[in-house]
Formats: sequence, structure tokens, C-alpha cells
Amino acid sequence: MRLFSSLVRKVVVGAALAIAPAASFAGVFISVGIAPPVLPVYTQPICPGDGYLWNPGYWGYGDAGYYWIPGVWVRPPQVGVLWTPGYWGWGGSAYIFHAGYWGPHVGFYGGVNYGFGYGGVGFGGGRWEGGRFAYNTAVVNVNRTVIHNTYIDNTVINRTTVYNHTSFNGGAGGIQAHATAQETSYAHENHFAATAEQNNHMQMAHADRNNFASVNGGHPQTAAYSRPGVRAENQQQRIGQGVQSGQLTSHETANLENRESSIHNQAAADRATNGGHLTAQEHQQINQRQNNVSRSINEDKHNANTQAHPHAEEHGGGGHEHK
Repeated sequence: MRLFSSLVRKVVVGAALAIAPAASFAGVFISVGIAPPVLPVYTQPICPGDGYLWNPGYWGYGDAGYYWIPGVWVRPPQVGVLWTPGYWGWGGSAYIFHAGYWGPHVGFYGGVNYGFGYGGVGFGGGRWEGGRFAYNTAVVNVNRTVIHNTYIDNTVINRTTVYNHTSFNGGAGGIQAHATAQETSYAHENHFAATAEQNNHMQMAHADRNNFASVNGGHPQTAAYSRPGVRAENQQQRIGQGVQSGQLTSHETANLENRESSIHNQAAADRATNGGHLTAQEHQQINQRQNNVSRSINEDKHNANTQAHPHAEEHGGGGHEHK
């Protein structure tokens, strides 16, 4: 009977996620019978500009199980608000996702140590000062020659010094933390849901099958972005790393670069046709082509072909995809 209930729960959740728009995932009640994977260790990308706030990466849940939503720098919906990350918590019979939100204070996020200022309680990565956000460069990656509104507070515990990577609260093996009276009061303040930019970032993460734990074994290839919508830049970096390490042959590199160039040209042409914007269908098409290239980069970097031994390259890798 218990197994049947668990199966029904997963079917219901899967059906809800299948029919709901990806951009609304944060608002869907998600109940899962198995715990999310541990948090991966990764380096925070440098802040792309003044006024961006950090959103830590976390495990979402989709039609193929848990998938990683990369950490990212985003713009807040207004001056003075901070991001409270979402978290998974044991609800007695299943793991329930509590969606993140914007508000004047950082509330309870399950005691999960997301790092980069989110050590489990509150946020030590920065603060608002006179309408501008000041960054604590002891724990967040900011170029102080470009962004001058900074300070240093070394008392904040950074995730790189902590070895507990548990991603959920409560239950067996979970973090045994409870909301304080102050955090509970913060939960009743005026809140803002995730912005359109954040929702699009979640949608892009869900569309990339490489983010699913069933594919990456709990070790996502890309754990963080400098800002939403820079996937093409990230894949160029992955290609560059493959060339530098010798994992990509000249033939594989040329093929990947040509495909990336084709995607770029397609996006530019679509934007020119639509007044500088992409339609939802065009976004989906571009993302699917990037998914194909991402998969090929991973395959090409882990096949038998290398710059030192390129003789097998005619037998594999370097697949093609079309618009």
C-alpha cells in the first residue's frame, strides 16, 4: 500500500509538471518520495555588474526526476529586497519544496548551506546601503576595480570551508534546523515571487537534459552562470577547455564551432524579424539546438579521440543537428 501511494504521488507530480508551464514551476506544489542529491561544489562566477544579487543553485524536480538549476546573478524586482532561497523539507511522508521569494529580509531556507553568503541562516553576502547594494567580497566574487560599493566581513562562513552539502531539511539524513521567531516573522512580510528573468532561467535549466541527476549522476556540468541567458558563452568556454586539455580534436572543435555559429546566426535573424525579440517558440528551438551541442561537447570530450590520437574521429563524435 505504501509503495502504491508513493507511485501515485510521483505520477501526480509528474503530470502536474508536464502540463504546467516551466516558468511557473516555483508555484507548483511539489511532493517527492525520494530525497534530492547533495549540493555540488562549484566556483561562483564573477558578478556581472552593479545591482545584481546572487541566487544559489538548487535541485528542482521535473518529468525525469531531480535536475540542477544553476546558481546565477540576477536583478532584484526592486531596490531594498533580498532573495530567500527555496528549499526541500521532509513533510512526514514526502519531501516538499518550499519556493524562494524576494522580501525585505532573508527568511528561513531550511538551514541549507548554499554558500556564498547563504550559510544556512540569513545572508552575509551583502546589504543595501542608501539605495545601492554593497557586496561582501569576503564571500562573493566581485571585481572591486569595477564595482566600488563593497566591504569585507570575514566573520561570514563561506561554503568552501564547510563540508556538509546536504540539500534538504528534516527527515533521515536531513538538516535538523527550525525557523527562529524572527525568521517566522519575516515569512509574514510583503513578498515578491521569482521574476520573469528567474523563471526563464528555471525553464532553460529544465529544458537541458544534462542538468538531470539521472544523466549527470548528481554532478552537473554547469553549476552556475554569471547571469541568465548566457548559455552560449558557457558552451564556448567548455569548447575552449576541451581544446586546451586536448580532449577535443581539430575536427570536433570545428564542427562544434560551426554549429554554435549557426545557432547564433539563427537567433540574430529571428530577432531581426521580430523587432529585437525571440518568440516563445524561437526560444524553445534555440534552446533545443543548444541542448544538442551541449550533449555533443560532453560526448566529444569523453570519447577515444584526442588531439594526440585523432585517428578514431571518423567513427564517432561531432554529430550534426538542424534548425
